[in-house]
Amino acid sequence: MAVFAQSGHDEDEAELNATINVVPLVDIMLVMLIIFLVTIPVIVKTVPLTLPNARNIATVTKPENIVISVDAAENVYWNNAPVTYAELRQRFEAALLRSVHSGTPLPEVHIRGDRTVRFEAVGRVILAAQMAGVPKVGFITEPRNTGT
Repeated sequence: MAVFAQSGHDEDEAELNATINVVPLVDIMLVMLIIFLVTIPVIVKTVPLTLPNARNIATVTKPENIVISVDAAENVYWNNAPVTYAELRQRFEAALLRSVHSGTPLPEVHIRGDRTVRFEAVGRVILAAQMAGVPKVGFITEPRNTGT
């Protein structure tokens, strides 16, 4: 028969263990690291392209260029002279014929549209130029303010 003696052993067991067990924390962090390492290349995958470099090239104003302005009220101006949408196609065709007969380069159409004008108004100018056979149409804009 065994007799157990009660010494002051219960007092030692009553103390709290205040240390943090970091093994489960490390396990969870390693699993999360592996998940991120596997999923990030799948998320970031894109089509490989070589994108063009954008340059701000000043517009060279040539005498044969045609500047079409469209104001906020959708009024159209041919080199600062008012015209109607119906006249645009005939004027474009006449300008192309003049350049072909005189041997000068074909005119370019530069469109200046007001910031608040509807795109439909600018689209009608583009359509008239396209139907007349104008080979090059561009837009004139103001440079963006990068300081503000």
